Amino acid sequence: MAEVTILGAAGFVGRRLREAIDDQIDLYLPAKGDPGLFERDLGIVYYCAGLTADYAARPFDTVEAHTSLVAALAQRGRFSRLVYLSSTRLYDTSVEPRMVEDAALTMRPSLPRQIYDLSKALGENLTLTQMDGRGSVARLSNVFDWVEGAPGFLSEWLIAAAKTRNLRLESSPHIARDYIHVDDVVAALRAMAAGDGVGIVNVASGELVDNADIAAVFEHAGFTVSFNGEANPSSPPVADVTKLRGLGISPAPVREVIAAYLAGGNHA
Repeated sequence: MAEVTILGAAGFVGRRLREAIDDQIDLYLPAKGDPGLFERDLGIVYYCAGLTADYAARPFDTVEAHTSLVAALAQRGRFSRLVYLSSTRLYDTSVEPRMVEDAALTMRPSLPRQIYDLSKALGENLTLTQMDGRGSVARLSNVFDWVEGAPGFLSEWLIAAAKTRNLRLESSPHIARDYIHVDDVVAALRAMAAGDGVGIVNVASGELVDNADIAAVFEHAGFTVSFNGEANPSSPPVADVTKLRGLGISPAPVREVIAAYLAGGNHA
């Protein structure tokens, strides 16, 4: 019997979660299609499998990763708890300025990009309604880090800072996002797995920060930053983090995390 199972352990969050778990814990890291997944007790399951950057190019793989395996686990899996990783992207089409976890979602099935949102929403539904109260959902905002290969715009920005002090970015200074460091995400996931009846939790900082504000942190550390765009889209809703803080998790503000990283000399 495994004490902890991580599905998607080769991915960014799954890999960091694996590194954070004590070596003394019996850890099961099944590869995709592992026939043993339904032949053993899985203990606590962290469902980190999914597609992010390439979901549009691989729509059927996206549905498989976000829903089909979840359905199979609900039917045949043996586990004590399951934490399903979803996304605050589900709020992007909402007109509300702030989104709590139980607010109604706005979906537009005619939009190609919503295959991501719709499949995640179905994965959430299966987790919450078909697992006899053993399932919970973590809606992650924009997760970042500075290790090589970390995904996302801010991660790429930080990785580039290790190579040059003159940064020209393929974006606009006006774009705002909610950023959370991967270590805070891991802490949140573990807190969720330890709780009863957690339901859906926004795993976010609860603050939108635009690129210009982040650029100011870099410039204070001696970098030059320029952008090649001037797009000024509407900001997404702010994810309410009251439930997350109730679990004892208070994510560090993105500007403080970046400033501390740059002050540590981890750059060009």
